[in-house]
Amino acid sequence: MRDTWLIFRHDARIMLRHKLGILISAAQPLFFLVLFGPIFATFGTWETLVPGLIIQLGLLSAGLAGFGVVFDWRSGVLERLRVTPASRLSLLLGRVLTNAFTLVIQTVLLVAVAYALGLRSPLPGVIAALLLVIVLGVSLAALSYAAAMRLNEHLFAPVMMTAVWPLMLLSGTFLPMSMAPAWLNTLSYASPFRYVLEAMRELFAGRYTTGTVGLGVLVVAVFAAISLTVGNRVFSRANA
Repeated sequence: MRDTWLIFRHDARIMLRHKLGILISAAQPLFFLVLFGPIFATFGTWETLVPGLIIQLGLLSAGLAGFGVVFDWRSGVLERLRVTPASRLSLLLGRVLTNAFTLVIQTVLLVAVAYALGLRSPLPGVIAALLLVIVLGVSLAALSYAAAMRLNEHLFAPVMMTAVWPLMLLSGTFLPMSMAPAWLNTLSYASPFRYVLEAMRELFAGRYTTGTVGLGVLVVAVFAAISLTVGNRVFSRANA
């Protein structure tokens, strides 16, 4: 725990020095919110759109966190960390917690703008959804690091961007997948982000004890366990 905290504190301080980078990472969902939110609200609800944009933000922010480890690998930072007494798991957890912290800041900014535009979700529901976002951010960052350390550094960006957009659309980030054709709706059940997103929409609507929320919590917990196991295994082997 101490090693994880030290890594997190170090990386979080560096991250907070680059506030513009945090805003840039959140720019696309914010553009969708400001430019298309009022249009969407005419035939949908803010409680449907905003959770979808949060998932989009998670995929674009924490999902591409591996860029950082690519630079550290190239510059020799990982090589120097390898000789420290810190455990390999701590080196990974400190990083992914920083990415989750960044995602939380970006999510709070997005939700604040949404409230200014017309969102009226109950605060307890938003806070509960934020807890899901934290776990999701940790999971996505761990998988992103694993992918970055397995792929050629020139392949990481195109491969991840190719994966992110289908996952985003299949999760129903803009409209519920129940409105999609039957074959596309069926295919979307393979994406864990659909279950998380549907749970967040329930929480934003003020429904806390539904089966949809329970399933979303279960899926994000299993997804986190798998992601951290894979990330730790790849991270440890790469630094052995």
